[in-house]
Amino acid sequence: MPGHAYEHVAKELREAIVSGQYAPGDRLPRQEDLAAQYEVSVIVIRQAIGLLKGQGFVDTSGRGGTVVRERLPVRRITMDRYLVDAGPQEVPQTSFTNNAGITWSQYRLDKAFRWIAADEHLARLFGVEAETRVLERRFVFYAGELPSQMSRSCLLAEDVEGTPVADPHNEPWPGGNIGQLRTLGIEIDRVTEETAIRMPTPDEASTLKLGAGVPVFAITRLMYAGDRVVEVADPIVIPGDRAVRFDEITLT
Repeated sequence: MPGHAYEHVAKELREAIVSGQYAPGDRLPRQEDLAAQYEVSVIVIRQAIGLLKGQGFVDTSGRGGTVVRERLPVRRITMDRYLVDAGPQEVPQTSFTNNAGITWSQYRLDKAFRWIAADEHLARLFGVEAETRVLERRFVFYAGELPSQMSRSCLLAEDVEGTPVADPHNEPWPGGNIGQLRTLGIEIDRVTEETAIRMPTPDEASTLKLGAGVPVFAITRLMYAGDRVVEVADPIVIPGDRAVRFDEITLT
């Protein structure tokens, strides 16, 4: 049979996890028992478990053994989620709370605001000169107790300095960025997103409580008012094991 022995063992264990034979939170048999079951060495079992850990199926914790990772709820990420922010706010919500299926009372947001001078990359995204004064806002979004998303969202000082939008005490804000900017007379009429798949930085992995080997969606979002970019989110970071990206186009 082609392939290494550890790859075949990992494949069988992965199929057992996916089928539910080993449920989230279950411990796999001891490495010695798995070695006897598959008639391989303990070294091969360790390699197989290392592969499964890298793929996000299991966690290892010293004497705690090998535990099947919990399968977390999966969000469906679509561009039309921003219609929630643009619509009437009959109850407080944002595109995130609606997309994550949580109520306003279940929503928690960590935030850190500071004024910065735009570097060349950020200035290019905004279409302004480098060193332009910008409000940088870093957020961690929680669905209940679970950290589910991070973002670095930037606004131009000329639009928001000295306004309630620049005050972190006003977060979270129903309607999100679209609702915020509308209070300043700035109407968002177009949103673009560019999505990359990459491995998380150490800070992202720690903040979002990611298992080893779990990639992230890294989204660069631009919000426009007419031809002018008024908000840049770069990046929005979403765990790859908790979301799927869905886009649709009508051809007729």
